[in-house]
Amino acid sequence: MAAFAEGVPCWADVLLSDLAAGRRFYGELFGWTFQEIATEYGTFTRALLGGKDVAGLVPKPDGRMPTVWNIYFAAQDAAATAVRIREAGGRVITPPVWIDEFCVMATAADPGGAVFGVWQAGSHTGFARRGTPGSYGWAEVHTRQPRAVDAFYRAVFGYGMTPSAPSPPPPSAAPSAAPPAPPSVEPSVPSSAEPPAAPPASPPPPPSAAPSTPPSTPPSGVSPAPSSAEGSPADVVLWTPRGEPPDPRHAIGGRVVMGEEYPAVLPAHFLTYFVVADCDQALRTAHRLGGRVLKTAEDTPYGRFAVLADNQGAAFAVIDTSAAG
Repeated sequence: MAAFAEGVPCWADVLLSDLAAGRRFYGELFGWTFQEIATEYGTFTRALLGGKDVAGLVPKPDGRMPTVWNIYFAAQDAAATAVRIREAGGRVITPPVWIDEFCVMATAADPGGAVFGVWQAGSHTGFARRGTPGSYGWAEVHTRQPRAVDAFYRAVFGYGMTPSAPSPPPPSAAPSAAPPAPPSVEPSVPSSAEPPAAPPASPPPPPSAAPSTPPSTPPSGVSPAPSSAEGSPADVVLWTPRGEPPDPRHAIGGRVVMGEEYPAVLPAHFLTYFVVADCDQALRTAHRLGGRVLKTAEDTPYGRFAVLADNQGAAFAVIDTSAAG
């Protein structure tokens, strides 16, 4: 039995040109240690926190590939999920393939162009630790096509969707680093960690905010996206797994509208959040290690968060959930 329910974010990895530089950056920023593993696809790096798997570092097979954090969603049957992705208007970039005995992995893009991974667990179920400092906390897709994208994720993963009132206004300048883009057709490889007994509850969702954009047409036969009181798509929508109450307490991810404050050249993308004990200290550490602050620290009811790029340009967010309220 998989440790993660259908559609729950279960793994993240970063595609890097220089793994040694990546280990130095993330090792000091998050307290990670590292272990290399060999598979039929080559040697890859597992990131550990307290001996438990929290992420992966993957070498770029081609220097032209993007430097990016990738998020993966749990699937009971990756092949069936790939069929739903196509039927709902998405695109399968890398068809489902077994990675040794670890998992079946696929990559895809939603109708707005945001890229994500699909993960059918084998011996590796995904995160062995999450929701605590130094580990994964949250993921959200930023898109200019909210209606089509909401309908897509409802059709593919069965998400319940709840409009969420944005807390702070959007940043005046959106991240300028290279956004998430299709990963290599050579799949990244997870670690061989033991499955966690039971995944901890996701932390409260860090809110994002952006003005709504003109609606797009959802796939035929799929119900429309959640709307605001005025009838336009909600700026922020929270996702809950099938069968769970559609409320913030059970949310596992979300969708954010990309408005005019985002550069036109910035495509749709996923933003992955990592929990930290002190947001401001994390920004200072990242800067000292060669990273960049893309969005300065901001207080929200869900915690204090900021958006960064690592020393090779991969964008991600950090959030101190102890500062919630």
